[in-house]
Amino acid sequence: MPANPGVYRMLDVKGDALYVGKAKNLKKRVVSYTQVSRLPERLRRMVADTAAMEILTTHTEAEALLLEANLIKRLKPRYNILLRDDKSYSWLMLTEDHTFPQISKHRGARVRKASYWGPFASAWSVGQTVQAIQRVFLIRNCPDTIFTNRTRPCLLYQIKRCAAPCVGRISETDYALLVSQAKAFLSGKSGAVQKELATEMEKAAEKL
Repeated sequence: MPANPGVYRMLDVKGDALYVGKAKNLKKRVVSYTQVSRLPERLRRMVADTAAMEILTTHTEAEALLLEANLIKRLKPRYNILLRDDKSYSWLMLTEDHTFPQISKHRGARVRKASYWGPFASAWSVGQTVQAIQRVFLIRNCPDTIFTNRTRPCLLYQIKRCAAPCVGRISETDYALLVSQAKAFLSGKSGAVQKELATEMEKAAEKL
């Protein structure tokens, strides 16, 4: 069992997913499930129903967070029941109705024209992901009202977490490229650059 970050899936006898989770250290997380007496009742039932386990290693914990969210959404595991009501849990949103798109956490109905990723296992997870992506791709997270009224760069520009499009510190074309790269990364379509960007993202997240 590797000690890498990654995602694990607990399967029942039919091969259906019971639970999807992520771990910074897969070996430690899996071993924790063998200590049944220390587990809460819900997890004891889950372990008892588990016939097999599959793992997927990732380069970074940040990648594991995104993969976990995508698998939960697609597989709808029985024991991830707290994520069944999407309106109650957090998503990552990248707007598509503004010249300079905004990245942010989102909760509730998805009525705005935007790309969404999630749901995430916790508000903390999506918050960490948003902040880490900002450090790598410099995408703004301010509301449109604040963006429109800025006359000088904010603190996020000074600490290199935003490109300051609000005051013209980046062109529309260059900003669009950053947005395109961020979307590719979040969607797992960035190919060869994904490992490099994920590593940068993880290092940035560790400094938060």
